[in-house]
Amino acid sequence: MNTTLQRAPVFFISHGAPTFALDPGPLGAHLKALGKQLPGVKAVLVVSPHWQTRALQVLTTPKPETVHDFGGFPAALYQLQYPAPGQPELALEALRLLTQAGWPVTVDAHRGLDHGAWVPLFHLLPQANIPVFQVSMPHQLDTAGALALGRALAPLRDQGVLIVGSGSLTHNLYDIQPPATPAAAYAVEFAHWIRNAVYRAEVDALLDYRRLAPHAERAHPTQEHFLPLLVALGASVEGEAAQVIADDIIYGVLSMESYVWGMNPVAAPVPEVAA
Repeated sequence: MNTTLQRAPVFFISHGAPTFALDPGPLGAHLKALGKQLPGVKAVLVVSPHWQTRALQVLTTPKPETVHDFGGFPAALYQLQYPAPGQPELALEALRLLTQAGWPVTVDAHRGLDHGAWVPLFHLLPQANIPVFQVSMPHQLDTAGALALGRALAPLRDQGVLIVGSGSLTHNLYDIQPPATPAAAYAVEFAHWIRNAVYRAEVDALLDYRRLAPHAERAHPTQEHFLPLLVALGASVEGEAAQVIADDIIYGVLSMESYVWGMNPVAAPVPEVAA
């Protein structure tokens, strides 16, 4: 898989539990391989549910710290660092585009990278040598707003900015099971419905997923981990096909299914699923 020369790709990455940094599984291996096929990327912009703000903010920190914004995990996880530099200049370009699109937006010049940003990048770009910045998720963001946010940021792709919506295709922490537990039927059915809608670019259905998708409210009791998918979809361009880059389910209910737009076809694509 190689990027086109014209623009950087877009990812939606299900970042799972923070321990994804230590236990990469199939998705981590795929991300590592894809990261070697990203020539010309100048910076990475991440939208993560672990940075929510009252109003939209853009991260302009020159040297963002690695934020371990979680508790109760193995000590080795807290020793991990992702020392990528920031990119204030491109962050300010993001601010300009968002302002132009009508978003009230300010900057944060001090915050570090939350685990929704650095954990997936730990596998995608392990050398941490490409600058990273973030755009926050407003607390009141809904599906239409997330799509609009992605559309406002999309022009950055033509400047070599890789856009990453980092979330989770399913995210019901109340249903978490031991690691070897088989995938719950509701998580599989929801993930398959979303995959088909993404493949078919059924934007209106995805915007209304809480009403239309099977088991949507159980798969996402709250929707902050789903909205980055809509951001990524919004940052894709018309006619740009999505591809699945992993589709396993961990802890019984956490789908690691992830997507990429704007890269050449994979050798063995994951198919649509019969309804």
